[in-house]
Amino acid sequence: MSDEFEKPEEEKRSDDMAKAAAFLDPEDEGSYASDEEEEKVTIADPEPEESAAVATEASSAQLASADDSDDDDDDLDEPRVALNPIPDDGIRRRWYAIHAHSGQEATVQQSLIAKAEQEGLSELLTNVLVPMEEVTEFKSGEKKLSRRKYFPGYLLVQLPEHPERYADLWHLIKETTGVTGFIGSRNEPVPLEDEEVAGLVEEIRGERERPRAKVNFDIGERIKIIDGAFANFFGNIGEINEERGRMKVMIEIFERQTSVEVEFWQVEKI
Repeated sequence: MSDEFEKPEEEKRSDDMAKAAAFLDPEDEGSYASDEEEEKVTIADPEPEESAAVATEASSAQLASADDSDDDDDDLDEPRVALNPIPDDGIRRRWYAIHAHSGQEATVQQSLIAKAEQEGLSELLTNVLVPMEEVTEFKSGEKKLSRRKYFPGYLLVQLPEHPERYADLWHLIKETTGVTGFIGSRNEPVPLEDEEVAGLVEEIRGERERPRAKVNFDIGERIKIIDGAFANFFGNIGEINEERGRMKVMIEIFERQTSVEVEFWQVEKI
């Protein structure tokens, strides 16, 4: 007999709910992880229960919200989030996080929407999102506005509460290539907080400012510049502007100390 004991069911459920609650926390950099780091939950076959399905046309607007590459250089003036209205059918919808193979998020999104339309499950699979954010990058010495995924390797889906009870919907998600599981327990996915998802959508739409992550740099700290005109220079931080996300760094150019201004993402600790 093994010396290890399984956690009580209530404790397991508590852990699953904590994972879901931490997923959208901007202060928690470890709230989502890569394929190797994330403890994925395989989608299991549901017990036979009543399946609900109402045919409807799936909105193609959501398909423009993500791209298979890490950066999306499409027209940044296009709407970034277009949500389908929740059907008035008396079924409560909740948001869930689905884990997918990194780089396949948009393909999975398109497959889910297309399959739901074909099988008449569009109203149950109400919304499928790959949240994107605009970022400023420097490529070949030029400043460029591009997009990247908020949560690489994840999609947000709006489903009936307890989606495992809808056999056709559950099998549709399970059988979609690239999907590896939900955040939550094996047989009962844990929903995300509705308020947190609503806040995320507002941030993507530009309706409110995204909470800033904690600054992990200190005045006088030695860093390496990794991007931009001064890439590969080493220097000491002289000033930090959290509001602008920038810092001034003293570097040596032609044996003279020179102050240069860079963004947080352009440097790394050493």
